[in-house]
Amino acid sequence: MRDAVDGRISHGLNASFAEGNAPVLGETKRQLGEYFRAERKHFELPLLLVGSDFQKRVWDELRKVEYGETSSYLGLAERIGSKSAVRAVASANGANAIAIIVPCHRIIGSKGELVGYAGGLKAKEKLLALECGLFALR
Repeated sequence: MRDAVDGRISHGLNASFAEGNAPVLGETKRQLGEYFRAERKHFELPLLLVGSDFQKRVWDELRKVEYGETSSYLGLAERIGSKSAVRAVASANGANAIAIIVPCHRIIGSKGELVGYAGGLKAKEKLLALECGLFALR
């Protein structure tokens, strides 16, 4: 999935990737560190989301799911006004290029089960446990 996401971003921005050390990367690293130490609940970073209008609607709605809370794919579909688009919502969720910052790990199955996470279900479980105050990653 990473290659597809990188290709979409490269094409959408008409740009290529290069390794570097921009100030925004340092700030992102700092904020992620705070998140993993359970010191940060919201990210304050400039975001440029590259995707279809539908994907952007899904990602915008993902950012409204609060720290420590979860929603379902169906709930997310209902909130964007596309109740019948549950599979498309799940697909857009999976195409999210900046997981954690755009918190796709907070979306679970309708029956409360952990489903679908590009980083793996163990990682999703740990992120949700972190947000529920069960532990902080040190």
